[in-house]
Amino acid sequence: MGEFPLLSLVIWMPIVGGLLVLATSQWPSLNPRPLALAVAVITFLASLFLYTGFDVSTAEMQFQEKASWVPAFNIYYQLGIDGISMPLIILTTFTSVLVILAGWEVIKERPAQYMASFLIMEGLMNGVFAALDAMLFYVFWEGMLIPMFLIIGIWGGPRRVYATIKFFLYTFLGSVFMLVALIYMYTQSGSFSILDFHVLKLGLTEQVLIFLAFLLAFAVKVPMWPVHTWLPDAHVEAPTGGSVILAAIMLKIGGYGFLRFSLPITPDASNELDWLIIFMSLTAVVYIGFVALVQQDMKKLIAYSSIAHMGFATLGFFLIFTIMDNHGGSSQGSVMAMEGGMVQMVSHGFISAAMFLCVGVLYDRMHSREIADYGGVANTMPVFAAFMMLFAMANAGLPGTSGFVGEFMVILASFKASFWIAFLAATTLILGAAYTLWMVKRVMFGEVANDSVAALQDVNGREIVILGSLVFMVLLFGLWPAPLVEVMQASIQNLVAHISVSKL
Repeated sequence: MGEFPLLSLVIWMPIVGGLLVLATSQWPSLNPRPLALAVAVITFLASLFLYTGFDVSTAEMQFQEKASWVPAFNIYYQLGIDGISMPLIILTTFTSVLVILAGWEVIKERPAQYMASFLIMEGLMNGVFAALDAMLFYVFWEGMLIPMFLIIGIWGGPRRVYATIKFFLYTFLGSVFMLVALIYMYTQSGSFSILDFHVLKLGLTEQVLIFLAFLLAFAVKVPMWPVHTWLPDAHVEAPTGGSVILAAIMLKIGGYGFLRFSLPITPDASNELDWLIIFMSLTAVVYIGFVALVQQDMKKLIAYSSIAHMGFATLGFFLIFTIMDNHGGSSQGSVMAMEGGMVQMVSHGFISAAMFLCVGVLYDRMHSREIADYGGVANTMPVFAAFMMLFAMANAGLPGTSGFVGEFMVILASFKASFWIAFLAATTLILGAAYTLWMVKRVMFGEVANDSVAALQDVNGREIVILGSLVFMVLLFGLWPAPLVEVMQASIQNLVAHISVSKL
């Protein structure tokens, strides 16, 4: 692909396409859906060239683009990807196609604005993963909030205004601290380049303050316990497409922030404060697992399960210091912990999207998310029940599904750090199975609960395409995770080596 600006294409095509879709709202006779789908599909196909043209043997940034943007402050429009950001961009473009398809028939009110919001958000999220300039990153990072705010606020449920304002305030307030940290590092280095920040020599006190500023921004996005309370509200009120993007992509941006900013820029502070992240992650895994058990609303249950599963990713990222102390240097265990966290993020993107889409299928038919309103759905929707069961098994971490691979790698690496960390992390396999399978049992099995369930229609062709494509991804990476692990290996080994050299 040589000099072709592929990253700019993947960022700006959905944004420009979204504006074109928005323009169709001026002509009521025009159907915005085919145009929106075409833009999403072409963006996805373009993003696949990032995979095919990717050199897995190097940790260098690839597909780089650089142009002067604000010369007075040395700010550049600088893009590039490595093995950490590339899988997340493809996850974003893939999920965006499904979201457009999922809203095809359901969204009757303002379909052009709905589709446009998702396309513009797709471009902004790709920008977050590809930006190598801190100010460019920050612009994309804050820009994402606006379409999401509109999606929940316009097409959401009855308490949507409360949910949007809570979501906006939490994420915006966290980001302000990050901005202060970025400006401070600019004053120290004279550059906003993220790669320059990686080699910036900072004292321990500076690192701790910068680390805490980043933690406030990224922990809210992940979201980590105890700043997670906005997520269940946002999920419950969001339309199905909003929940899918929120769970599959937006939560991953917090995890990505730890890998791109916190660990390489503040390695000594990360080492000093790793106990805090490990504690927050294990609390998410164990305590939030119990919270999920008592939920009556399917969306709320899956939202809490997302927090628990993302706790696994952050646990994997910060276990590496304990493993290094126990085994010295950049050991294989620390690489496995970080790879496990990364695989968990990508896998959770597919599984959480699938779970929310399954709830969406039921909600479209019965307009209820309450578990108590269902029962015996498998009798009237056998094909759908098969899909739901497979995704539930993946959510519980069944071997052979992608949900197992990341969790297994993190638990295995945890043993190199501490038996008790591994023991607590492994409880997620029991709790995950408990809350997921108990929900499926009450919704799917037994006698047909009422006339509404008896009247349900099984999934149609469009829904089979959406859910089937997710089944393919969940089983592909469950049975053959090599394509995913290969692309991230060099970048993660390089990051672990950078951290082990930087440790005081």
